[in-house]
Amino acid sequence: MKLHRNFKLGITSFLMALTISCSGDNLDFREATAEDILSAVAEYRGEKAVLVNFWATWCVPCIEEFPMIVDLSEEYADHVKVLFVSGDWLDYKERARNYLKERGVDGLSFIQNQKDNEFINGIHKDWSGALPFTIVYGKKSGNVVDFWERKRSEERFVNALEKAIKDGEMS
Repeated sequence: MKLHRNFKLGITSFLMALTISCSGDNLDFREATAEDILSAVAEYRGEKAVLVNFWATWCVPCIEEFPMIVDLSEEYADHVKVLFVSGDWLDYKERARNYLKERGVDGLSFIQNQKDNEFINGIHKDWSGALPFTIVYGKKSGNVVDFWERKRSEERFVNALEKAIKDGEMS
């Protein structure tokens, strides 16, 4: 009887693991400090421009612009890496993770795990802490080529991405 129960538990665990591994979930969602995020950005220097979007599940403008950013991340995938950083409290980590998964976000994303002022100042000295906040880094230099607070138009995003991709190229 005990062997039968252990076998059933083993089969159930195996099937759950198989289901999870086949679900296409490629989200790597990590707690991060400002330094962690800047290190992730630096990994793409010389390879891709980087757009970092700071958002939260409770932020209506963040949620409104999110699908457009996901679409741009797919359109510019060969030239731009998009990183999402949730400003939700750690108590809401699963809600933020689920939001990302439901929107088809794959790869590396973060949730803030640092005191607000230290985090905000560590990301950019001119960021007030307002959400959404977007910052774009140049492909070659890795320097900030554009940043803005609040929701913006797709045109603003595209212009910043094009500028970041051309960063360091001779005219």
